[in-house]
Amino acid sequence: MKLNKLIILFLLAIQLPGYAQIGGESTFEFLNLTNSARMGALGGNQIALGDSTDLNTSYNNPALLSREMTGLALANYVSYIAGINYGYAAWAFDSKNVGPISLGVQYINYGKFTNANAEGEREGTFNAAEYALMASWARQIKQFRLGITVKPLLSSLESYQSIGLAFDLGAAYSSPNQQTTLGLVLRNIGTQLTTYYEGAGHESLPFDLQLGIGHKLAHAPLHLLATMQHLQRWQLLANDPDMESKATFGKNLLAHLVLGAELLPSENFHIRAGYNFQRREELSFDENKSTVGFSWGFGFRIKRFRFDYGSARYHLASSSNHFSVAFRLQP
Repeated sequence: MKLNKLIILFLLAIQLPGYAQIGGESTFEFLNLTNSARMGALGGNQIALGDSTDLNTSYNNPALLSREMTGLALANYVSYIAGINYGYAAWAFDSKNVGPISLGVQYINYGKFTNANAEGEREGTFNAAEYALMASWARQIKQFRLGITVKPLLSSLESYQSIGLAFDLGAAYSSPNQQTTLGLVLRNIGTQLTTYYEGAGHESLPFDLQLGIGHKLAHAPLHLLATMQHLQRWQLLANDPDMESKATFGKNLLAHLVLGAELLPSENFHIRAGYNFQRREELSFDENKSTVGFSWGFGFRIKRFRFDYGSARYHLASSSNHFSVAFRLQP
């Protein structure tokens, strides 16, 4: 077997180190990566962040897409681990007969690899990347919102390619005073349409059932957020034999939880922090946990432009840097 095949198999196994215990069990794992700098700073995922000025929120929950986002465009870039980079770009518009719609594209670039045979002789190079096109739509019914995202998928790893199709279904409820938001998302419902090679079995997509809440304090400039993810699966930590002794009821419960907080000193400047229990439990060392699982960031707006930065600590040896730029195409 050529070494390039071994590398590809290795890539498929570690595509999502942030979800190490359940990553690698499905194909197109890049769909679970955090794209927005704001979400990166808030622990990696929040589905009840009601903010009609930020189109990125509809990536995590399509029900959060609103008419107020019409004309918004954005671009995200993440400097990830081991030279990997990925990003997401989107644009929203309003169709009077249909409602708000956003179109976007997500990609991950694993970089360039040396192609070598079993004897170690080099035979050029090859690339590995994956892509998702996205179309989202939402509809409001009184205090409730419903949304859907359709995602055609393409994975290209050397000469091996796979095509898939996924859907995100979301719902959101906002309280009459707009201070509390509840969110529900069924993420990555779908299937692999074509396999990487002839005769291979179809792999599952990384389905994720999520439930979240966001609350703005009435008398303080603080926004508190919490999301429970992977609810379709109770045990997130017991897959690794080395962790079975630590996978208590409490730790399994907390492994589903992602916490975030935003301090709002002004309308145009935000400071953020987050904590991801699963990430800290799986990717830190008992001897030195350091700040693994913690994240932070900030964001500011100047007229029609918005800039956000987020930093998330995945491991003692590495952090990811998230950058988001958004602007309104029309005044």
